[in-house]
Amino acid sequence: MNDSNQSTPAALLPRERRAAWSLSLIYMIRMVGLFIVLPVFSLFGDHYTDSTPFLIGLAIGIYGLLQACLQIPFGMLSDRIGRKKVVTIGLLLLALGSVVAASSESIYGVIIGRTLQGSGAIAAALMALAADLTRDEQRTKVMASIGASIGFAFILALILGPLLIGWFSINGLFWLTAASALVAILLLHTVVPNPDRCHYSADTGANLTTMKRLFHHPQLVRLDISIFMLHLMITAIFFAVPLGLRDAGMQSDRQWLIYLPAVVLSFAVMIPLIIWGERKAMRAVLLLCITGMALTQLLFAGPLIMGIDASVLLLFLGITVFFCFMNTLEALLPSLVSRLAPAAAKGSAMGIYSTSQFMGSFVGGVGAGWLYGTVGPVGLFATMAVLCVVWLLLLAGFEPPRKMATHRRALSDAERHSTQELLAELKSTPGVEEVVIAMDEGVAYLKVDKARFEQPGPVGEL
Repeated sequence: MNDSNQSTPAALLPRERRAAWSLSLIYMIRMVGLFIVLPVFSLFGDHYTDSTPFLIGLAIGIYGLLQACLQIPFGMLSDRIGRKKVVTIGLLLLALGSVVAASSESIYGVIIGRTLQGSGAIAAALMALAADLTRDEQRTKVMASIGASIGFAFILALILGPLLIGWFSINGLFWLTAASALVAILLLHTVVPNPDRCHYSADTGANLTTMKRLFHHPQLVRLDISIFMLHLMITAIFFAVPLGLRDAGMQSDRQWLIYLPAVVLSFAVMIPLIIWGERKAMRAVLLLCITGMALTQLLFAGPLIMGIDASVLLLFLGITVFFCFMNTLEALLPSLVSRLAPAAAKGSAMGIYSTSQFMGSFVGGVGAGWLYGTVGPVGLFATMAVLCVVWLLLLAGFEPPRKMATHRRALSDAERHSTQELLAELKSTPGVEEVVIAMDEGVAYLKVDKARFEQPGPVGEL
């Protein structure tokens, strides 16, 4: 057990720093490419032949269906043939889909292109590559860096989409995405380090047997439904709101002037809400956010119900309030999933969570297009308000977890031959709530109470 008393380095190695920033950049490039048409496509979708509101919504959201269906299979494929090969395939599919969409004059061609874009489901493979390139005790920092790049990509896409549409056509945005995908491939093979070996890790990879058990975890299911609902609403909002801004007199290439200050102002509300939730009242913050999002739908629909044209100022207010609660939920939900996931099941729990997220984007795009074309913007906003009420009732029974974390502890050669003694020792450690030893990985997964747990050796928080 001498190995367990070794000190743990606190800093990232140069190789780990390079892996962190390069993988974050690749992830950001990819997500910007998928998101960049979100704030503008509904404005220009009717320029394509055969377009209808439903087909425009399908073109916006179809990528989410492919992401939801293929993310876990791509992650498992990367265990077999290698991370970089799978990531390269995914980025080539993103580039190919972008070229198809950029070259299309029919809405059906754009739908095929967006389908190909979404079929490059490389999120799990990128996370697994990050795990291969980092030590256990440093993995949290690298994963946090990649996670932050996703949020930044969304914000960047909201600004770049309306800004660049003034210089390029909608086809130009697709060509830009194709070019950026090729740049990401170049970064992957010139900057990202090569891992010594690819190995399955329960903190980043999904296990189908484990996932079946997670579907019966009532609190995790509530969070999976929550991220589904959140991304349904995000996609639906960015179908309807750009049209509302246009009708209020805001030109498409100036709509970024609405989104940028709305995002900046939202942080002033988001940060205190996150602190309040983490320290005192997590469930209250979640319910407040959902209630606020429901009221936002009524704010969007109110003037239309009264027969009054919505003003740019009113829409700006609604978007700002929506961002306040949306960003808060985006920050809190994955943290809660991580804390609630059983030991050695974090990768599977996050796989279900991410699949739910992308499926919400698909349903949001298709549903928004259908509702907008059938019952108009008032019907769309009213439907989302009703969905928020259903969501609110569902989450009312949510039980926030204690300050729990999962730690991954590498096993020494001696410990591999005395697992029962090690299991008893770890279970007796103050603060340890659950222990799972994964012999195939050579690690022990510990679920711990952060307030009482003192690290006995080289463990890394996940």
